[in-house]
Amino acid sequence: MRSTPLAYFLTWTTYGTWLHGDPRGSVKSGKPGIQPPDMRCEERALQSMSESEVLLTPQQRELVDSTIRRHCEIRKWTVHAVNVRSNHVHAVISALVPPDAVMAQLKAWCSRKLGETCGKSRGRWWTEHGSTRWINDEKHLHTAVQYVMDYQGPANIQSD
Repeated sequence: MRSTPLAYFLTWTTYGTWLHGDPRGSVKSGKPGIQPPDMRCEERALQSMSESEVLLTPQQRELVDSTIRRHCEIRKWTVHAVNVRSNHVHAVISALVPPDAVMAQLKAWCSRKLGETCGKSRGRWWTEHGSTRWINDEKHLHTAVQYVMDYQGPANIQSD
């Protein structure tokens, strides 16, 4: 196994669209693996939300896509694939910094741009963390890029 990954497969969701206890399963800090659906847990999570859920419009999705690409260009990170959906983002990126740092920077810059463009009244655009998978070989890189570009629906911002 490589000590430095070839790339990272990053995924994060928009605020409020995938809560703990969700019927699709969810991830909870300190608990290994996917947690099973739990209606009571989901209801508690819903009640604790400080703002309404975020569903990105086509224009917001385009802004997030261009912000990710521009930030990666500035940082000299390689973008292999990006697909911004209405309720989540997938990105396959090569960088010489840890995946948590890459995701945190991308989310922060996208939040700034969304706030500047769409109004600063919103405090949270994204969930607290997300998924950071290491890609250690060309086969897995190809598979991740294919998944992001072909199996999420068209990367065309106008459809979802």
